[in-house]
Amino acid sequence: MRLLLAEDEQELSHALFTVLKHNNYSVDAVYNGQDALDYLETGIYDGAILDIMMPKMDGITVLKKVRAAGNSIPILMLTARSEIDDRVNGLDSGADDYLTKPFSMKELLARIRAMTRRQSETTDSILTAGNISLDRTTYQLTSNENGSNGKITFRLAGKEFQMMEMLMINPGQIISAEQFMDKIWGYDSDAELNVVWVYISYLRKKLTELNANVSIKATRGVGYSLEVQNDSKITV
Repeated sequence: MRLLLAEDEQELSHALFTVLKHNNYSVDAVYNGQDALDYLETGIYDGAILDIMMPKMDGITVLKKVRAAGNSIPILMLTARSEIDDRVNGLDSGADDYLTKPFSMKELLARIRAMTRRQSETTDSILTAGNISLDRTTYQLTSNENGSNGKITFRLAGKEFQMMEMLMINPGQIISAEQFMDKIWGYDSDAELNVVWVYISYLRKKLTELNANVSIKATRGVGYSLEVQNDSKITV
């Protein structure tokens, strides 16, 4: 899951970034409201954490602009203010939740889980393609084929899951390595582009072990797509 963190206090931002990464979130950090708005307009994020008091553009303005553009991304607001009116203003402007500084990291993580879970409830939690299914809540990739010990299941690691989810949401559509990098590793990642091929190879091996009738096709110089044999359909 990819989050945008917009917090101008760099020490706090670094602490939050570390905790979120440790809890298997992919995170991009920005330090002013204008950058936050620019990043959110890309549409690659699953959730955002916005501080209210930021330079260039305050968090409430960012929130209003995002909602005015029709973007329903879950947004948690952070502020040092504790007055009721400020909370009401944030929530009335379209925030999903509100957290007042100082706060515990456990509470922050719980609120992020809650708001992203509410968002995921608007769509089915299971993606299916041919004879495999991907559970978005448990990260489990399962085959309908029975092995010697019953159904075969893999619990995908974070980046494997995100790549498989992108492929299954966009059946037959070619996704470039650059799109995978932007969505999963982030703009500021030091990872090389060939890391995408490495994770594609991991997923291909799992699909083979699952006896899947779907495959990840590489189109040279363009990208990757999920192809289903026998015209099986993918559903969301």
